[in-house]
Amino acid sequence: MKTLLNLIWLILSGFWLFLGYLLAAVIMFVLIITIPWGIAAARIGVYALWPFGKTVADKPTAGLGSLLGNVIWVILAGWWLAIGHILSGIALCLTIIGIPFGIANFKMVPISLLPLGKDIVDQ
Repeated sequence: MKTLLNLIWLILSGFWLFLGYLLAAVIMFVLIITIPWGIAAARIGVYALWPFGKTVADKPTAGLGSLLGNVIWVILAGWWLAIGHILSGIALCLTIIGIPFGIANFKMVPISLLPLGKDIVDQ
């Protein structure tokens, strides 16, 4: 079932969201100082490409560095990636079949805004 959901997700919104995260990662890698945020964008991009069967968990070792990094992330890329999830979620919720995928998009907004201090783990 996870595979079927992931394939439908990939077609409806996963690929486009992945491209947004990939663009953010490339920009962060080019700026050199922001490479840690580029790694986070790539990690979340893979999650946005194939999300079913995975979940987000807090890192117990995350501290002040993650908090400060998340503030910088929101300014640099987090807000427009979150807007992408919100718009995609609204569009998917316009159809009955798309409602579960729209809800999944809304559940991804917090990690798109605050990715540092989080792990993506298998369920």
